[in-house]
Amino acid sequence: MTKTWLITGVSSGFGRQLTQQLLASGNTVIGTVRNTNKIADLEKQYPDTFFSKLLDVTDTAAIHKTVDAVFSEHPTVDVLVNNAGYGLFGAAEELSDAQVDKIIGTDLTGSIQMIRAVLPHFRAQGHGRIIQISSYGGQVAFPGNSMYHAAKFGIEGFAESVAQEVSAFNIGVTIVEPGGARTEFRYGSAQVADELPAYEGNPAHAFKKMLDPANGLAPGDPARMATRIIESADQEPAPLRMVLGSDALTNTIATLEKRIADYKTQTALAASTDFPAGE
Repeated sequence: MTKTWLITGVSSGFGRQLTQQLLASGNTVIGTVRNTNKIADLEKQYPDTFFSKLLDVTDTAAIHKTVDAVFSEHPTVDVLVNNAGYGLFGAAEELSDAQVDKIIGTDLTGSIQMIRAVLPHFRAQGHGRIIQISSYGGQVAFPGNSMYHAAKFGIEGFAESVAQEVSAFNIGVTIVEPGGARTEFRYGSAQVADELPAYEGNPAHAFKKMLDPANGLAPGDPARMATRIIESADQEPAPLRMVLGSDALTNTIATLEKRIADYKTQTALAASTDFPAGE
């Protein structure tokens, strides 16, 4: 069954892969971009089923205006995919204030506001599916990725809470946690902070090896990942989380098992701060 999808950031990466596959199978896609030149080929090839919208997701007023327009122009919109985002690498103190504000505005606040904007429309039509592109970096933290992790840990908490709030309205939420993938996100669009000499040789700069294709390509296939994401929109109930990539699953399980083991050592500590029974 074909659907109408609203996807942010369709000019590259997962957004582009999702859009191409959906259009090829007869779906309708409304895709947001900051530069329409990058999707001119899709507009030409699919004039009746692909519709582009200029949008900077750091502009909250523009988000609400765009979302309202999309729902007024289409009989129904079935799926929102929050995909727009980018990576920022460097030690925390190497990042500028502007870099911190921009990645939070794009990767966290932008996604939050997109979800808030579509919810009244989804409730009014009686159904909807929200697919939030996160990362296994929403569960696992590495040095040199502090602000990216801040955004992804944050959006996962937001989305998990919203999932519980809106399930009664036939609205499902899925958080997608991909591992390393061969996209522009990793090999092209990632931003790197200006280095401080004090961090030379520091683990915070280990990302340099990861970003260099000469050291081996990421294992994840963006096309296969996009296919699994599309398939999830038909699953009932909506899976709360989808981990894509063996590297993502291995690292996430190891991290969570270590976290649980650490928590279990704190049983006495936690209880020591309670009022004694009867007080």
